[in-house]
Amino acid sequence: MERVVKIIISGGGTGGHIFPAVSIARALKRLAPECEILFVGANGRMEMEKVPAAGFEIVGLDIQGFDRASLLKNATLPLKLIKSLWKADQILRRFKPDVAVGVGGYASGPLLFAAGRRNIPYLIQEQNSYAGVTNKKLSKKAAKICVAFEKMDAFFPANKILFTGNPIRRDSVEIDGKREQALAHFGLDPEKKTIFILGGSLGSATLNKSVYGALNDICSSDIQVLWQCGNYYYESYREKTLPYQPQIQLHAFLQHMDMAYAAADLIISRSGAGTISELCAVGKPVVLVPSPNVAEDHQTINARALTSKDAALLVTDAKAEEELFAKAIALLNDEGRRATLATNIKKLAIVNADEVIARQVLDLAKGGSNEHG
Repeated sequence: MERVVKIIISGGGTGGHIFPAVSIARALKRLAPECEILFVGANGRMEMEKVPAAGFEIVGLDIQGFDRASLLKNATLPLKLIKSLWKADQILRRFKPDVAVGVGGYASGPLLFAAGRRNIPYLIQEQNSYAGVTNKKLSKKAAKICVAFEKMDAFFPANKILFTGNPIRRDSVEIDGKREQALAHFGLDPEKKTIFILGGSLGSATLNKSVYGALNDICSSDIQVLWQCGNYYYESYREKTLPYQPQIQLHAFLQHMDMAYAAADLIISRSGAGTISELCAVGKPVVLVPSPNVAEDHQTINARALTSKDAALLVTDAKAEEELFAKAIALLNDEGRRATLATNIKKLAIVNADEVIARQVLDLAKGGSNEHG
């Protein structure tokens, strides 16, 4: 009888880390239904809720990131790191995985470090175009590093790099033939062009201010807006936008992303790595407004990977309130330019990254044994 393969997947913190991790886990279950998967996350972070909701078991480490805004909050960090390394080692000893996968986020570092000490092979899935300090250090002992952007040998050993793209939520990007259904779903006018504003699950203050400041221009241009503003901002914009409905459709969060993508003629978005991978698969014209509030300004680097191939437009966060909607409206009125951007972004789509990565994980697992350390 064949031995059951055991796999640990670590990381999280944001949807950008959790969605790819769950996609990889689902691909593993499709390829090897009998495999056992355990997630390791950070206590108090969204993975502790989202992973069980997706049907997988998760255990938490008491770990946090370095807080640049409040140095006082970092006082407990060394103790938390030591405790997390100890707990990660306990988890590995009990679960006895054949292979570990790190997707980034606070829990990924301690778990992969402990796996390396026990000679458990591990794979890093680096979503961004700029690798963080932790992944650069962990890459020295990694068996494989799966990346989504070119020129990642600036951060990692070239012989370990595999260009796979980022895993995406497949149900979110299946939009073919759904346009009419999507417009009806949101109660949008089929005669008007639609802009979809995507500020991420938490929302974006800059994008929200930019939309609000342009409401009169939008309405006089005879276009309509599907606006995901984020739970945090919803109440502050709800009443202000009532006079502009149904032309302006405000939502705290959209559950059916396929409907939103299908309804859109143009998408305005932040440029997190996971979002960019979805936008490539969707193949609609995009204006990217990178968030400046991320490590090493990696969202700008992500966006430039697209603009360098004429696959998106970029407006900086600092200029968004002033320039964003003038550019967006001009683009909506330029059918040829929209078609070029859509064609070029679609060329960059990789829809099977989850299975490519899952096969690498299973290959590493078969080369190992769950008697490490």
